[in-house]
Amino acid sequence: MFRDRDEAANRLAERLKAYRGKNPLILAIPRGAVPMGKIIAETLGGELDVVLVRKLRAPHQPELALGSVNEGGWTYLADFAQLYGGSADYLEAEKRTQMETIRQRRAQYTPIRPSISPAGRIVIVIDDGLATGATMISALHGLRAMKPAKLICAIPVSPPDTLAKVADLADEVVCLEAPAFFQAVGQFYQHFPQVDDDEVIALLRKA
Repeated sequence: MFRDRDEAANRLAERLKAYRGKNPLILAIPRGAVPMGKIIAETLGGELDVVLVRKLRAPHQPELALGSVNEGGWTYLADFAQLYGGSADYLEAEKRTQMETIRQRRAQYTPIRPSISPAGRIVIVIDDGLATGATMISALHGLRAMKPAKLICAIPVSPPDTLAKVADLADEVVCLEAPAFFQAVGQFYQHFPQVDDDEVIALLRKA
């Protein structure tokens, strides 16, 4: 469906053009969404920053999200977490591990300035796609508590049931494609390379 993240970002920016000139705050979920966030922020005349969340990984299946945690420590758990080994002790240890990663990334990504406050702002949260939606759920929950003027979730692709989960957490959801057959976000991109920390840091410095 998408050649690469740049194409997805440009298509999202077109759908979000109503916010051009309103100084929206574009918050990208690292790492893959940060290059997309830069394109969208430049197109809309907004500011770019990151929202830090981490998935809680299943034992022996690190790609499977049993839930997620945001920078404030709020935790979302999927209803199937226990079925895949998500005991209370395991999840508490995994939460501590991911919170430490969040602290390290904040120190890496914005060492010379604090994160930009979303209070009173039009906030657009960007990811390169949703699968279970776990990290987006934690991101939106944490941001809502900071009282943005409007909270928007914008993604290129998501399964329909995941869209339903995030719809109640945002004032608006913009999704370009919602295919019924969904295995992984990467299947909808022809070119889907990993984005590393150095690229994220460089993009935030330019922003």
